[in-house]
Amino acid sequence: MKRTPLLNRHLSQLVASLGHLDEIVLADAGLPMPDGVPVIDLAVTRGVPAFWDVMAALRSELVIEAACYASEASDELQQQMVDEMARWDTDIKTEMMPHDAFKARTSRAKAVIRTGECTPYCNVILVSGVPF
Repeated sequence: MKRTPLLNRHLSQLVASLGHLDEIVLADAGLPMPDGVPVIDLAVTRGVPAFWDVMAALRSELVIEAACYASEASDELQQQMVDEMARWDTDIKTEMMPHDAFKARTSRAKAVIRTGECTPYCNVILVSGVPF
């Protein structure tokens, strides 16, 4: 049994497989899934699991150096993204892009993690960093 908070074997395997600059997507329930990209579908019902709960679990094991989200996100959601990135152990570069460009970029992700989140534009691309 693992000692760290992240218990989902598929998420742990994904984190362990990432190299520097690899990208993963943490997605709401409505983001289109790109062809050919593996999907770890955690969505059970509306809001379960919550996007922010999955983000907190990932934070316990994942090192990131950049995060990207849609510029169409509400001011409140953008602030939540900035606040979340401040909780990580490293200085994280944040970037906004139009949602269409965001969706196109998801095709190069190592995986998409689908949550039950139903807040519009509540998606983020996490760029893997290194712990040294």
